[in-house]
Amino acid sequence: QWNLVCDNDWKGPLSTSLFFVGVLLGSFVSGQLSDKFGRKNVLFATLAMQTGFSFVQVFSTSWEMFSVFFVLVGMGQISNYVAAFVLGTEILGKSIRVLFCTLGVCIFYAFGYMLLPLFAYFIRDWRMLLLALTLPGLLCIPLWWVIPESPRWLISQGRFQEAEDIIRKAAKTNGLTAPDVILDPSELQDLNSQKQQTYTILDLMKTRNILTITIMSVILWMIISVGYFGLSLDTPNLHGDVYVNCFLSAVIEVPAYVISWLLLRNLPRRYSMAAALFLGGCVLLFIQLVPSHIRALSILLVMLGKFGITSAFSMVYVYTAELYPTVVRNMGVGASSMASRLGSILSPYFVYLGAYDRFLPYILMGSLTVLSGILTLFLPESYGMPLPDTIDQMLLVKGLEYRPAPSSTRDSKEEEENPEIFKSTAF
Repeated sequence: QWNLVCDNDWKGPLSTSLFFVGVLLGSFVSGQLSDKFGRKNVLFATLAMQTGFSFVQVFSTSWEMFSVFFVLVGMGQISNYVAAFVLGTEILGKSIRVLFCTLGVCIFYAFGYMLLPLFAYFIRDWRMLLLALTLPGLLCIPLWWVIPESPRWLISQGRFQEAEDIIRKAAKTNGLTAPDVILDPSELQDLNSQKQQTYTILDLMKTRNILTITIMSVILWMIISVGYFGLSLDTPNLHGDVYVNCFLSAVIEVPAYVISWLLLRNLPRRYSMAAALFLGGCVLLFIQLVPSHIRALSILLVMLGKFGITSAFSMVYVYTAELYPTVVRNMGVGASSMASRLGSILSPYFVYLGAYDRFLPYILMGSLTVLSGILTLFLPESYGMPLPDTIDQMLLVKGLEYRPAPSSTRDSKEEEENPEIFKSTAF
């Protein structure tokens, strides 16, 4: 289509990179939009954006037109993902929230991934395939009357009655009797009127310790993203049936997410992350040693590599959030997430290098993944530790010396005396 071969073959990976450019742009604006207009409104508006522009893509008359709409689809896709993630975490109770953030989101992502090769096997025309993948977005329309707005967001906007109505409806659905007074408007108004200290992106470089953690997190997220999307996009280039290989690439994510969830519950973060990255990186490096006639072993190693990198990708969200203090946690995770978007933009070109040497993408991705595993070992361990609230309370990077300020010493004493207060601030 559109003569994307020979001198124009560079347009193929560029199309994919442009989609991730849209994801990058959407990441910038999705948080601000949902904070201003509400989680539910942004969720359904961006779902409509993704579905609408995907539908228009079906009728593209040129590569340029297709690529422009691909950017817009990427913006809608990440924006509704972020809005749904935030909405779920704010609505669900503590007992189910962690399950939703790990298995709930990730497993259903993997199920959708598994459906892709199934659709593609029976629909060989790319326009009809894109249409078939777009139309299910219409099934989300009835959910407008099912999914409520976030009560937490409504409270932050001073819309207390709407928030209370949602909470009462939830109590009734669960067979519980709500108290007569759930929200005291006068107390909430006083809470909202309190001036909070503002923090900027520069606070991620305020001390040597947080600067080191930020740099390491950015590198880690970028490398993991290159490995994950590089292996996903390289699936068609593997030996054997392209549809089966794509399906296997999706199936392997299910045990990867389950294992990462179990590791996060029971074992230290640093060693779990490093083990997953070493597994993913080492098996990718071994692929070049496999004889060409043993194709099944090569595919097995690629899937093992995908398993390790996917597990690390799932764990890095939680680990990064635990390393940053409450006052800049959102910015810290956001900066790391932006780095992962840059990694996803670069990933198609790692795959493109396979045209020059079949093993070069695996050598590069494997080497970088092993190096990121080594880097992880220098991060502080957060398992079983209280979440830091201030920059002074942050855990130290290995090898860094730090003399706590009087304020941080005082904070530590307060935490010892009032452990329940500090537990309640954890998320």
